[in-house]
Amino acid sequence: MTAPPRAFIVVTGSELVRGDRNDLNGPFLASQLLRRGVEPARISIVGDREDELTLALAEGMRADLCVVSGGLGPTHDDRTVEFVARAAGAGLRLDEELHERIGGVSRAFAKRLGRPYVDFEAGVRKQATIPEGAISLGLAGTAPGLVLEHGTTVVVVLPGPPSELQRLWSVALESEPVQRVLGRAQPPELRQLRFFGASESAVAKALADAGGDGNGVEATICARDFEIHVDLVVAPGAGSRADDLTERLVAPLERNLFSQDERPVEELVLDLCRARGLTLATAESCTGGMVSQRLTSVPGSSAVFLGGVVAYSDEVKSRELDVPAEVLARHGAVSAEAAAAMAAGARRRLGAGVSVSVTGIAGPDGGSEEKPVGLVYLHAETPAGSRGADFVFPGDRDSIRRRATVTVLHLLRGLLQQTRDEAE
Repeated sequence: MTAPPRAFIVVTGSELVRGDRNDLNGPFLASQLLRRGVEPARISIVGDREDELTLALAEGMRADLCVVSGGLGPTHDDRTVEFVARAAGAGLRLDEELHERIGGVSRAFAKRLGRPYVDFEAGVRKQATIPEGAISLGLAGTAPGLVLEHGTTVVVVLPGPPSELQRLWSVALESEPVQRVLGRAQPPELRQLRFFGASESAVAKALADAGGDGNGVEATICARDFEIHVDLVVAPGAGSRADDLTERLVAPLERNLFSQDERPVEELVLDLCRARGLTLATAESCTGGMVSQRLTSVPGSSAVFLGGVVAYSDEVKSRELDVPAEVLARHGAVSAEAAAAMAAGARRRLGAGVSVSVTGIAGPDGGSEEKPVGLVYLHAETPAGSRGADFVFPGDRDSIRRRATVTVLHLLRGLLQQTRDEAE
């Protein structure tokens, strides 16, 4: 089998290296390339220093495809185009069409700000200056996307803001040099198995017992907030091998498998509610709205999700969710009784068919011997019944909150699935 084309991704920006922002472009580009049969061999995140960016670009130029993001702005530290040209041994030229288009955008911006255009002219010329031989992909804002060939390497230069990068990436994919690279690729089949309630070691053992990867199937295991995801990259012609591996892997973990089509748990919950004509409400304390955020991240969630109450104080729990003062006094706000009362109150006060609640101690302070940091009580309520659970989650404040969010959604998913199966 012919080796797939290889790609290097170079993400620039000192703010990424410092940790001020998370890189979204590298994972996006890697996923896009993998789906098209191009191997994303490496993602390099580098700052704006000349030596570091030069080294990363030199390495990228050894791949079939080098995709560079960031550093296309008008300021002194936006030097990606200059360094790409140098790495490719190309000169620089002013592109008159880009100069006119970027100038038009900048003139309108200057007018809105009440500033003279001359203040922007140097930056406009800088952004319109591109390597000799480069193809312009058009603009996103005032940043141009570019495609440049250097020997057997195709270099794609894209802006740093993710929305701008993604807009011009779709144009880059249609360019003739990139199409030539893609023409040598064979897109694999991508499968994803999602498990909940099984440990990473249990899934790893099941994969090994099933025969492991190889023979056209590459398997990776990733733990994500108590979920275990197994990604299968299936080469052309290896479908039967993937079918056999999947069947043998799932057999001992069937009760833990919740998705085989990449749908996250929040989407499954909404689909289960929608199928039964149920609306949904949330009551949250320690998660501070994170459950609602997960639900509303799904397009079309408004057909099911009515809203939520973030009740951090006892007063708000009593006033907005009708949690009895006696429950809070006898059992405390972090208790199974309080969680049940919060779920019932949210369902009643918001007029929902289904509700969930979360209350706990996310830390780092506030724990005790009886109720340690990480203790979380969850509750789900439907017309057919309710279910509660409690956990002591390990980790820091952020991981405790994220794990509680995922787990309460799975609690509701299991309850809805059970009642649906019983109805059938």
